[in-house]
Amino acid sequence: MKVKTILVSQPEPKIENSPYFDLQEKQKVKIDFRPFIHVEGVPAKEIRHQKIDLNNYTAIILTSRNAVDHFFRVAEEMRFKVPDAMKYFCQSEAVAYYLQKYVVYRKRKIYVGKRTFAELSPLIKKYKDEKFLLPNTDKVKPLVPETLDNLGVDWKQATFYKTVVSDLSDLADVYYDVLVFFSPSGIESLFQNFPDFKQNDTRIAVFGNTTIKAVKEKGLRVDISAPTPETPSMTMALEKYIEQVNKKK
Repeated sequence: MKVKTILVSQPEPKIENSPYFDLQEKQKVKIDFRPFIHVEGVPAKEIRHQKIDLNNYTAIILTSRNAVDHFFRVAEEMRFKVPDAMKYFCQSEAVAYYLQKYVVYRKRKIYVGKRTFAELSPLIKKYKDEKFLLPNTDKVKPLVPETLDNLGVDWKQATFYKTVVSDLSDLADVYYDVLVFFSPSGIESLFQNFPDFKQNDTRIAVFGNTTIKAVKEKGLRVDISAPTPETPSMTMALEKYIEQVNKKK
């Protein structure tokens, strides 16, 4: 069956040269974007219940842009003036760059990993006398606390924001040829919104092994997957599939 419509379970890209727009133009398909999950901040009052006093920490571990936003939001809500001497350990350059939204970069102590948390850990170990705070989501990858425990540093984790299922009730009667997912949370959202969802002719595209596992656990069929050596990005995987099924017979 030909592909004419695609729903991507993420916000619409803000950049004009997104590969999704190129794909839409080149393959003459309609691509819609809709976040199946969204992030909500945890109020400062709830964070106090987690026994968090920001005065007790000398270093902040930031694993995402959400973590950056919500750390500074909570600091403001708690009327905590972040000291100039605070150290920031950022998982990637993208997170460190985003930090400039809140601090004057060249005047702060910022340590940057390459991409993964494992690559950041040697920097954290180097400063093992600091008191580290990990402002995070309610869905933390086990690797992060395991790594920090193994380093033997003084650290505490706190839930500053939560991943919440979005209301998709307006899509109840809308059909798409392909649904695109990037996380197990997206699959969870699909079934929370539509408990009786049947795949039938709908193709499911997934990114990453944990998402593939979540799809299969729900008894669904994976039709398109990325990354692979041949198709490292989701748009490349979609394009390859569309070219195969949309060929004129």
